[in-house]
Amino acid sequence: MKTKISPGQPGSALMVALLTTVVIGMALASYLWLVFHQNLSTMRSLAWNAAIPVVEAGVEEALTQLHHNDIAHLSANDWTGPSNGWYYKKHAVDSHSYYEVIIKQVDPPVIVSTGYVPAPLVPSSLLGLLLGVSEPPASVNYLKRRVKVDTARKPLFGGPMFSQGRIDMSGNNVTTDGFDSRDPQYSTNGQYDSTKTKASGNIGTNLGLVDSIGIGNADIKGRVATGPGGTVAIQSNGSVGDLAWVDSGTPGIKPGWATDDMHVEVFDVTEPFSSGYSVPGSQTVGNVQYDYVFDHTGNYKLSNFSGKVLVPANVAATLWVTDRLNFNNLSEYIQISPGASLKLYVSAPSAVIGGGGIINSDNYARNFQYYGLPANRSLSFSGNASFTGTIYAPEADFTLGGGGKNEYDFVGACVVNTIKLNGHYHFHYDEALRDALWSGYVVTAWNEIDPNAPLN
Repeated sequence: MKTKISPGQPGSALMVALLTTVVIGMALASYLWLVFHQNLSTMRSLAWNAAIPVVEAGVEEALTQLHHNDIAHLSANDWTGPSNGWYYKKHAVDSHSYYEVIIKQVDPPVIVSTGYVPAPLVPSSLLGLLLGVSEPPASVNYLKRRVKVDTARKPLFGGPMFSQGRIDMSGNNVTTDGFDSRDPQYSTNGQYDSTKTKASGNIGTNLGLVDSIGIGNADIKGRVATGPGGTVAIQSNGSVGDLAWVDSGTPGIKPGWATDDMHVEVFDVTEPFSSGYSVPGSQTVGNVQYDYVFDHTGNYKLSNFSGKVLVPANVAATLWVTDRLNFNNLSEYIQISPGASLKLYVSAPSAVIGGGGIINSDNYARNFQYYGLPANRSLSFSGNASFTGTIYAPEADFTLGGGGKNEYDFVGACVVNTIKLNGHYHFHYDEALRDALWSGYVVTAWNEIDPNAPLN
């Protein structure tokens, strides 16, 4: 008996196979489409996140430009402008990404940085998706993000004492506090007054070791801070805190007034000039024979510096000492007359300021500024003369012996490598220094903005 096959059966089987193939193909295409969009979303997210480091690179370049050139010289280093008050620079980060950054010439300046990274490639068609082929576009499409950064001046001196290494306050009768020569509530005729003090005698170090700061029995009207992991050693009669805490004789550190989060970037001092300077000579002024008299405003240079020195009234002198600085006899001193100022740059390996010291007639710390270049590794104070001025010598070990004859010992601030006190010293920080002496700008606000919106 023969089995008879209906002619419709092969056609039905073929139709079922075709429909099954279509269903499987549609399911596969839907799955591929889903995977594609997930992958595209992931790649776009990666590109989106990758744009921020590019933006940050632009902000860093702008801050570097401001540090070295300030707002008066923004056209340096191939910056273009101004255009509507903005200076512009474009820079490639790698072969694919770049940033555009602009600085608005106001004080404090505003920075706007835009980062560009390649956008993910998209298949040109559904066939391209199924075949896994993306045709490169005629030009690269970029994804961009933009941030606006507000800044403020970075004070050169944030307190009376800062060091990169250890601070040892083992001397006797050591105190710190603050005042404000601009505010009659916290000064008298612009001068320090012990009845009008503030708790701004802060002490800090970047060092993060045990006993990074040795308070001893000192009275610190202000905060103390070390680098991460650092500790503060204090003896039984030492006191750190606000005015009420210290003035009441409370021993120890007031809760919350010691931290270990200090990290301050300290820049080396550079040579103040390379040419166009004078050599000061000796003169007799008012029956006094001076070894050096700075008789006009300008730059001066000496290899050795000692003796009797006069900066006459209303002269703003800048002196660079290259080899030796030593004021160690009582007959040696630097007299800064009313209205005058002296910026002293020192590349001598060691410097000694003692004897008659620095006679700052106006008693404003900004009128005497000491800057130690990297070669200046040691600075010593000796004798009993009081000091009014500032010291910025990041590589120098600062040793203080002796101390003044009264509470007016050290008015101003210092930034050095290490600090060691062997005598008695009263440190008084003038908060006016925060605005008077500064170096570059720091970020105060960081906000992402629409990268396509117009800038004012």
